[in-house]
Amino acid sequence: MAWNVLLTARAGHEAGAEARALLAEAGCTVTVAEPFGPLAADALAAAIEGHEAVLASSDDYSAALFADPRTAALACVSRWGVGLDCVDLAAATRAGVVVCNTPGLLDEAVADYAWALLFAVARRVTAGEDLLRAGQWSVAWGHDVHGKTLGIVGCGRIGRAVARRAAGFGMRVLGHDPFAPADGVPGVELVPLDRLLRDSDFVSLHCALSAANRGMIGRAELAAMKPSAYLVNTARGALVDEAALVAALESGAIAGAALDAFAAEPLPAASALRGCPRLLITPHQAFNSVETGERVSRQAAEAIVDLLAGRRPRHVANPDVLSLPSLRARLGRVT
Repeated sequence: MAWNVLLTARAGHEAGAEARALLAEAGCTVTVAEPFGPLAADALAAAIEGHEAVLASSDDYSAALFADPRTAALACVSRWGVGLDCVDLAAATRAGVVVCNTPGLLDEAVADYAWALLFAVARRVTAGEDLLRAGQWSVAWGHDVHGKTLGIVGCGRIGRAVARRAAGFGMRVLGHDPFAPADGVPGVELVPLDRLLRDSDFVSLHCALSAANRGMIGRAELAAMKPSAYLVNTARGALVDEAALVAALESGAIAGAALDAFAAEPLPAASALRGCPRLLITPHQAFNSVETGERVSRQAAEAIVDLLAGRRPRHVANPDVLSLPSLRARLGRVT
């Protein structure tokens, strides 16, 4: 039996030629979503109808989606990337749908990009380019990076990769992570969030989104930062209260910010962020290196192929589903 696979992840299309070939070799028929995700629940359900698997963007995989009759054939959601805040895992498990992701593959690319944003906003690279393109031979004054203090919020794989790079710039590194191991994080001084915000010249966000930390960087937190400090977010947009950030940048409460993730994506045309001063914004592309895109696309496709063949995929986010009678896929053996 072959599967129909819906591709909603733009990156899986643009960097996924090898992955799509792998699916085709397994007998799968791949349908490319129009438009690409993230798709809202109703549009997603309509697109999924008749498909057994999705190579997925951060679409709305809610409880309503899994209960929708149009998704009755769905057996696998394979996320292009790591984040699962868009997936109701409990609902997926009840429905017998296997959810997979690709942890570990994006770490270095995102860490590189966080540094790219940090340097660009601190040294005002785009402001200098704008001056020159406008015909002016002038300069945009920024701030030094070397020897400063970097605060990392979220010291998982990506946060640690960012910290390793800081050593080359002679930086002091502070970290905040309530889930950090008891023996600490190499090269990072773990501190409470309020102290990290107060002492850091650069604050970089690298934590997963949860109900507990939604809007964690708000008016009070921005007010606690130095007037010369910068905020960088390559994690999830909803970690930041965007209205509070706009106010802080317009008032000069902080020196600048760089965002690659937003509470609503694509970023609405009317968003105040688009015209905000001292703000660098990019379209959620921290992971978009060609090499990383190819690796992630292939692993996301491999999860679908493995499940189709009756094998347990490498990274299953809801492993309990594998032993339930409601499981929609057929496994040769659960291991």
